[in-house]
Amino acid sequence: MRLTESCIWLRNLRYYACHGVLPQEGRVGGYFTVTLRLGYPLAAAMESDRLGDTLDYAAVCELVGREMRQPSALLEHVGGRIVKAIAAAFPQVSRIDLWLDKENPPMGADCQGTGIELHLINDKTG
Repeated sequence: MRLTESCIWLRNLRYYACHGVLPQEGRVGGYFTVTLRLGYPLAAAMESDRLGDTLDYAAVCELVGREMRQPSALLEHVGGRIVKAIAAAFPQVSRIDLWLDKENPPMGADCQGTGIELHLINDKTG
């Protein structure tokens, strides 16, 4: 058999951050979740069982946390920063799927959350 595609998931990373358009959101903050699906060549790690042959999940989490700590008005901006930082730090990532959810947004409705979804292909891998 031949491996045709491989990816790494980081599901529902939860952060307390100060993102939002309203002044109160910048002062009080709220909870956000980030889910990532990263295309990455895993064939070598499947054979070697060595961390050096795969993507370091902890390093990705640290990078996401660093971007989440930086306040932004728009989720689109936060998501854009996260995917740019991942692409720069891990050039072997062939694709990035990101879901960023804002829990209980202040929009006058009973709402579990709102968010964005980004799907990017690294045209420099392949």
